[in-house]
Amino acid sequence: YQRRVRGINAEYGGGGLFLSHTSDHHLLNTMIRLASFPSTSKVSVSSGLTFQRCFSSQKATIGFIGLGNMGASMAKNLLKAGHPVTVFDLNPEPCNLLQKEGAVVAKSPAETGRQANCVITMLPNTPHVTETILGSAGLLSVCAPGTVIVDSSTIDPNAVKHIHQECAKKNVFMVDAPVSGGVVGAANGTLTFMIGAAESSAEFTKVAAFLQPMGKNFVPCGGVGLGQVAKLSNNLALAIQMIGVSEALNLGIQMGMDSQFLSRIFNTSTARSWSSEIYNPVPGVVPGVPSSRNYEGGFGTDLIAKDLSLALKVAESVKAPVPLGANAHQIYSLLSHQGFGKKDFSVVYDFFSKKH
Repeated sequence: YQRRVRGINAEYGGGGLFLSHTSDHHLLNTMIRLASFPSTSKVSVSSGLTFQRCFSSQKATIGFIGLGNMGASMAKNLLKAGHPVTVFDLNPEPCNLLQKEGAVVAKSPAETGRQANCVITMLPNTPHVTETILGSAGLLSVCAPGTVIVDSSTIDPNAVKHIHQECAKKNVFMVDAPVSGGVVGAANGTLTFMIGAAESSAEFTKVAAFLQPMGKNFVPCGGVGLGQVAKLSNNLALAIQMIGVSEALNLGIQMGMDSQFLSRIFNTSTARSWSSEIYNPVPGVVPGVPSSRNYEGGFGTDLIAKDLSLALKVAESVKAPVPLGANAHQIYSLLSHQGFGKKDFSVVYDFFSKKH
């Protein structure tokens, strides 16, 4: 049968997916979701460059390495979508929980890639990712030609380019696709993926189709490593934003304002931001976020400090001034050294609110 979606002719049952280059990201995301239909499908768009990808009703087998606050929820959403998933983490607890959901637990990172069409890594830092993929017992030692490796960690863009080049020698495609949306987005399957590939490329469409159960937005960043550039730029702004929101909320509350009313004013005024509205750092303002759980879970202070360090390193390489980023790095490094490293990065409000 046929369906008309925003001017797109879509035919299902034809044996492939036909996509055209378009600058309309809403349109692209619609097409990517059509790519996840369980039956064979053909989607044609009336203008521009055409790309075809054939697929069947059999779901791709996916490996997942790194089951922290984000990764565990991401892997769970892949299972919900019907994908066979093999998982690995040094911590057995999330592995056991996902095993109950239907995942296979690997004994090593490499084992996740033996039968996988795609392996996703979600790890703390650049050395972890490099060793997991390129190490003597890493993914590249076992992955078959044609396997896709997607790194959704936040790491050095230059390291991504090196890993990509080494993988290409064995006909394994590696790409960066870091995420934004936090633990809430990971749980709800509404993450934004920043994919290091060109918009009109077959690689972008293929990778986005694998990621579809975990996300809502799939943004082509232009080339390998540029997904990481986008993520570091985003996290630089996020850290500065969270510090600014926390500082301002603390001022108002110290002067006698009620936290709920002050937050409501922020969120209907020019101070409105993700940090004030969705992820408010004041305990009790937004139920369920880390600030309302004693800053447990979420995006760790150690991790935002690491990301800021990477951002400063990249900025230095291109001589880009980042004075506010440097100050944010100093603040989060101080929090880490004072024992807040495992707490969510919104704990900066708690730090400001106490007399030191």
